[in-house]
Amino acid sequence: MKLKTGFVFILFIVGLVGANLNVAWSQSVAVLRDSEIEKILRQWSDPIFELAGLDPRSVTIRLIDDISLNAFVAGGQNIFLNTGLLLSTDSPLQVIGVIAHETGHISGGHIARSEEAVRQSQTLALLHTLLGIGALAVGRAVGSASSADAAGALLTGSAASGLRHFLKFSRTQETAADQAALTLLEANKTSARGLLSFLRKFEDQDLLSPSRQDPYTRSHPLTSARIEFVANHIETSAFSQSAVSARDLERHARLRAKLIGFLQPVEQTLRLYPVENQSIPARYARAIGYYRDSDIGSALREIDGLISEQPGDPYFHELRGQFLFESGRLREAWPSYELANKLLPGDTLLMCELARLEIEIGDAELINKAIASLERVVVHEPRNNAGWWLLSIGYGRAGRLSDSALASAEQALLEGRSKDALLHAGRAIRGFETGSPSWLRANDVEQLVRRKTNE
Repeated sequence: MKLKTGFVFILFIVGLVGANLNVAWSQSVAVLRDSEIEKILRQWSDPIFELAGLDPRSVTIRLIDDISLNAFVAGGQNIFLNTGLLLSTDSPLQVIGVIAHETGHISGGHIARSEEAVRQSQTLALLHTLLGIGALAVGRAVGSASSADAAGALLTGSAASGLRHFLKFSRTQETAADQAALTLLEANKTSARGLLSFLRKFEDQDLLSPSRQDPYTRSHPLTSARIEFVANHIETSAFSQSAVSARDLERHARLRAKLIGFLQPVEQTLRLYPVENQSIPARYARAIGYYRDSDIGSALREIDGLISEQPGDPYFHELRGQFLFESGRLREAWPSYELANKLLPGDTLLMCELARLEIEIGDAELINKAIASLERVVVHEPRNNAGWWLLSIGYGRAGRLSDSALASAEQALLEGRSKDALLHAGRAIRGFETGSPSWLRANDVEQLVRRKTNE
């Protein structure tokens, strides 16, 4: 499936990347959605969530299109993994170790506690600033150079004092998350060697200036004590030498191959996966690389070879559909997408892919089929803004303009576009019969937007 960099979700990020700070700012980030990669991550993470006492259905895992090595928890039970982090991993144990660590932040309630730490840090910095201004005023009044110098020191140190206060708190949280991660890995009968080797990737970062450090190190304060703590656990754990299953190694190899194929320059993809390498991940990456290089013939030959060997793999059929769809061969793409959905029924991302194609083909029967699928998608994933976007288009093509307006309002609400949400909700209210379920929902959207705008 296509890594959808085109769908930009507006996320209210909790603070500095990875630091779990809840500060008052938001930013747009490119969230990548891919059924196969998300399924692999869920297969590794769901057992960890359950052991932590969390309902896996309430925890979201999303990929961020960012080359830096970073992972963080934000906005409650949401784990974000940068593509750069996944690409840097050498084994599935490293990915699982990072997920266990971030799960420790969620189960430990660190998000809420960080809010208070940030407030305290800001208060401390403000206090130092006020003291500095006061000292500067006194120095000027009495003509004292020493007082003025002291004021300058207070002003210069105000931000640093707040930062030191927060980092002390953050280091405490990171240690607690490490402890929780080791407990969870042990309960899952999983070696912590992956977590240790991942931490060691950043061991030299402590020697660099903050401006040159990787964001993960700046937001996850790394100390030799943390590495030593994990290493001591490995020495005593009964599962430290547990072998990684062949299935997990294959999943990790395919995950990296897919990310490399879609995100790295084509030349690098072919350098990492030369034609002599006839493994499934290598052929998978090359197929994507050829497609991105507009060599559709070679891309189809690679993917058709994989399909002939593994005809029951839905993701090979999905990728073949994408090659054809985005080459303008819409009707040729339909059987591949349809088969992918039959092989993996109920997958919301595959359903969106097929529905988008059916809407583009434009036959009335296919548009109605797409609408029915998308209605299921938004029930299962009400925060899937791509689903709402496609549904608004499908309703519009079918002449259901009030339904289209309501779907557009839902999409705008999710993306924080208040004016658009009010505009579309108003159109929906005027189009639906008063008191009908859709009319009531349109009013709900309007009230939600007004409440958020007034907060």
